[in-house]
Amino acid sequence: MALRWLSIALLAALLSSCATGHNPLAKWERSRNFNERQPVLIVLHYTTEESSEKSLHTLKTANSKGPVGVHYLVGRDGRLFQLVKDGKRAWHAGGGRWGTITDVNSASIGIELDNSGHDPFPDVQIDKLIVLLNDLTQRLAIPRRQVIGHEDMAPGRKIDPGPLFPWKRLYEAGFGMWPDPDAGEPPPGFDGWLAMAAIGYPLDDREGALRAFRHRFRGIESQDAELEAEDLRILYSLTRPLVTQPPAKSQ
Repeated sequence: MALRWLSIALLAALLSSCATGHNPLAKWERSRNFNERQPVLIVLHYTTEESSEKSLHTLKTANSKGPVGVHYLVGRDGRLFQLVKDGKRAWHAGGGRWGTITDVNSASIGIELDNSGHDPFPDVQIDKLIVLLNDLTQRLAIPRRQVIGHEDMAPGRKIDPGPLFPWKRLYEAGFGMWPDPDAGEPPPGFDGWLAMAAIGYPLDDREGALRAFRHRFRGIESQDAELEAEDLRILYSLTRPLVTQPPAKSQ
């Protein structure tokens, strides 16, 4: 009996060490030279489910395509749920990229919005999202501009949060991007595709990228890969701050 209890105690100690991240095979010598995962991006999704309860079940188990995880879920009624700790890597983004970020799951916070994909987003839901974004960007030092949609980083594969999402309202609250209507016309030779890539859009599928861009900044559907004059005006407005900033002073 004593031997049995000793074995149980040793097993418990071993499991405790593994849970804290300490390898029992090695002597623990703590270093200060590390930090937690540092997200630099926030990705917005919609659930396509009928309720927060169904979404929570899916996000805690699996759907038909396998397990999917997200850090937060914002309900239609403004309820806020956290499912994964901020410092952990949730499985929400899948394949795709934004700018130079190629492993989006490792570099981002994922937020699901309880929405079918065909309905307007209630004010109370967007109000709570703005509260959450303010908390995350301040607490985790994520740039406020770095709030994107799932479709932005995976054009052609994803369409959420879709053309009904109120990006302008989010921008007015200080998050994401929105064109300046007074920016003027782009100069001769302005390369709209280069500007789209400079913002962050991947251009492997140009038709998909343009559709995602128009969902976000024009709220319209698109089935072509030809930039229009209005697209170019918007792209010029969005990229002008990137090329007109004064150079950093040398130390």
